[in-house]
Amino acid sequence: MKHRHLQFIAVLFLTMISACSTSPEKEYYIFTSFHEPANEGLRYLYSEDGYHWDSIPGIFLKPAIGKQQLMRDPSIVKGPGDIYHLVWTTSWKGDLGFGHAQSKDLINWSEQQMIHAMSDTTTVNVWAPEIFYDDVDEQYIIVWASCVPGKFDRGIEDEDNNHRLYYLTTRDFETFSETKLFLDPGFSVIDAVIVKRNPEDYVLVLKDNTRPNRNLKIAFSQSPVGSFSEASEAFTGEFSEGPTVTKVGEEYFIYYDMYREKIYGAMKTSDFINFEDITNEVSIPNGHKHGTITRVSASIIEGLKNQSAK
Repeated sequence: MKHRHLQFIAVLFLTMISACSTSPEKEYYIFTSFHEPANEGLRYLYSEDGYHWDSIPGIFLKPAIGKQQLMRDPSIVKGPGDIYHLVWTTSWKGDLGFGHAQSKDLINWSEQQMIHAMSDTTTVNVWAPEIFYDDVDEQYIIVWASCVPGKFDRGIEDEDNNHRLYYLTTRDFETFSETKLFLDPGFSVIDAVIVKRNPEDYVLVLKDNTRPNRNLKIAFSQSPVGSFSEASEAFTGEFSEGPTVTKVGEEYFIYYDMYREKIYGAMKTSDFINFEDITNEVSIPNGHKHGTITRVSASIIEGLKNQSAK
């Protein structure tokens, strides 16, 4: 009887060890970033609670492609195989594509790739590519803003500032779909972020880039590529751009660059209809410019800190 009792204790002990060893690794929020004039490269912020952010010192990917070799608007997503894909703006004007690189640890990156996006050679720019992984069709969707003079009703914008949103898809970053129009809301639009809430329930956060608006709005769709509802009224003030969305608990946080005031703003929402301004509750290091937020393991953060300390 004593022997069986000892056996039971041993099995229980091993079971507890096994349960502990397979418990999920702690996760952090990570925020891709750059500093003006955007010629240095990729930076990171990280946070444990989604409110308070610290910098990880250093440059983790230096831009090497494009006419101006910039790295603006770095957008990141983790896809199958735990591979992170990064896309970014390579030049203010003149490039017909955007940059791409991939990594498993956010330190060691593949060779930088210029992804050809626009075939019309009169295209002024390719701005702010935003990457989204579509887990239904198992493909990456990249959305960006381009201005093609004379293509759309100008309104009050100059021809070289009358943007619309375009997109392409890929499964492997070797073969790409043709470029298609993603959104024409009837005004100049840039900085689009796709958010999946539930099956057939998607939100688009976008910037109305017309004067004097230059603020953020919302649209809804049953598909990540639309069609989307009419854009909402603005939920931010003027001179807001570069939104990114992350879920903190049961609510969504929308961070955005208040570029005239040179600070970061944040809104909290549960339905993307009603918003609470939490700008005074968050803290972002000075000089941080807009990228995207994703979740990573504690080991990824530790690796980045160790690399930074070298």
